[in-house]
Amino acid sequence: MTTLVLAALGILLAGPVPRALSRMPALRRTPRAAMVLWQSVALAAVLAALGAGLSLVTLQLAGEQSVRSYALSAIPLAVTGLVLARLLLSGHRVGTRLRLVRRRHRRLVDLLAEDRDGVHVLEHEAPTAYCVPGLRSRVVVSSGAIASLEPAELAAVLTHERAHLRARHDLVLEAFTVLQEAFPAVVTSRQALDEVRLLVEVLADRAACRRHGARALVSAFARLVEAGAPPPPAGAVAAADTSVRARLDLLLDVRAHRVQAALLVLAAVAVLVLPTVLVVLPWLSRLAR
Repeated sequence: MTTLVLAALGILLAGPVPRALSRMPALRRTPRAAMVLWQSVALAAVLAALGAGLSLVTLQLAGEQSVRSYALSAIPLAVTGLVLARLLLSGHRVGTRLRLVRRRHRRLVDLLAEDRDGVHVLEHEAPTAYCVPGLRSRVVVSSGAIASLEPAELAAVLTHERAHLRARHDLVLEAFTVLQEAFPAVVTSRQALDEVRLLVEVLADRAACRRHGARALVSAFARLVEAGAPPPPAGAVAAADTSVRARLDLLLDVRAHRVQAALLVLAAVAVLVLPTVLVVLPWLSRLAR
């Protein structure tokens, strides 16, 4: 029974639950708590998938010790190993790809851009601003953006990009990309990665607003979008790249929403505890015998 519950829970948390959460835009009003919930759902899905196989192995070994029981245990153990192997392989591929792209782009930035107090200014008429995450991160802004933005607007955009680097939002996005690519599309939900990408932008927006005010950031977005800011290069994160309209609506909402934040954190804890308990209980019950 535990195996079936864990398997069903893993499927639900990988697909239907993320799709349902993505249809609740009100959750974005508390982006930090919503991010915790999304991370808990993703981690719980992995725990449930791995736990389903492990619990079946425990069930087989709890019975009569025989060649048949060991043979039957090898099947779920192999499935669990396959899930873990796909996660590790996806993590290796995604991580290697992103770091290679970012390393190459950093070299180009160092060659073509001028370092002005930690900000790399690229001589290009197209208005753009983005960051290249990593241990040797870069904040890049074009001369076109500097010409288009007022000083307060430019400062807000740069603070936004530095907030991404300081919070290591790239690692959060990388983790969800790994999960997305590790399993078939019929199991996973693309909405999870899209929603998390939006939430990291909202968190960076709020960091910029706390320092420079919403007016400067909103005005900067408007200027960049109106001027046709190009999409960021692969592996980079840009201020005006993701769902600007939705982010502008959230910037106008200055209420704390403490009750919602508390409920989302509680839901995140519950989602994470459930598969953990279901995985641990069979092992504890066997040890107690």
